[in-house]
Amino acid sequence: MLNKQDISDRILVQEHFAQEHLPSEMDQAEIDRYKARIKALLKEKDACLVAHYYTDAIVQEIAEETGGCISDSLEMARFGTIRPEQTLVVAGVKFMGETAKILNPEKRILMPTLEATCSLDIGCPIEEFSAFCDQHPDHEVVVYANTSAAVKARADWVVTSSIALKVAEHLEEQGKKIIWAPDKHLGEYVQKQTGIEMLMWDGSCIVHEEFKAKGILELKSVYPDAAVLVHPESPDAVVQIADAVGSTTQLIKAAAELPNETFIVATDRGIFYKMQQAAPGKTFIEAPTGGSGATCRSCAHCPWMAMNGLQNIVSALETGEGEVLVDEALITDARRPLQRMLDFSASLNK
Repeated sequence: MLNKQDISDRILVQEHFAQEHLPSEMDQAEIDRYKARIKALLKEKDACLVAHYYTDAIVQEIAEETGGCISDSLEMARFGTIRPEQTLVVAGVKFMGETAKILNPEKRILMPTLEATCSLDIGCPIEEFSAFCDQHPDHEVVVYANTSAAVKARADWVVTSSIALKVAEHLEEQGKKIIWAPDKHLGEYVQKQTGIEMLMWDGSCIVHEEFKAKGILELKSVYPDAAVLVHPESPDAVVQIADAVGSTTQLIKAAAELPNETFIVATDRGIFYKMQQAAPGKTFIEAPTGGSGATCRSCAHCPWMAMNGLQNIVSALETGEGEVLVDEALITDARRPLQRMLDFSASLNK
């Protein structure tokens, strides 16, 4: 578990990225030049671009225009396995690149920057987590996708937010007890929904943890007809006031299907790009966070996701820098729980 020094270190790291890696301003002509160069390089290098919903809109746009993928981490995990290109450029955070490599070991995986990480990954170091698991050998180990390859290799199951409830229900029906890591808020949501017995790791997302129920309710008083959309990485008090709770993909679907014209969205604002496509004409408002007392200086947008830009996509393709490398033995061990998730997901769709 995290001690006070760990928490302090995480805040310092987060503040550094929030201040030092904000997207640079470009005029449209410069954007167009970068986009043209990326399109040419993708063809030249036999590569495709996959981008997470939380990356900046311009990165999502170029992935879309080049036949790549904009998605949540579950679809990103699948995407490379069905594409013929021998190079995947993963615009996201490090665990996503590692997951792509685990599932596509024969392919070259590039990232715009290997510095882009995740507070959930940082907060679950393998040595401490493995020792925690060893203390509870009668528990099934279930880890969120937002973890390192080493943590995945220690797990029985890997889950994403879109499939976490289904996996927990499946294990609860089998009478299993589980260790859940690393996101305590998502874990609490899963536990309340399924009733499964759970030992919880104490981790959280620096973006989602800053959403506050009080601020959302105050905003709701200004927009009384707005629906509140919440990712379950948010604190329970925020989840409790939601009109829809779900993964990024599920929230985009909710925005399209709910009759409301206005939405207060408690997740990373990068999702607005696809929400506006799915529900044109509707209004999306960032959920308020902790205000002046918040520890997060990049509220509503992950500072590490913001490190993915057109310049470093070009650089990765031109130089091959930012290649994701995972030890072969680790790939074998980490692939097992990932493949279990993918096979289970496929069985639900039969």
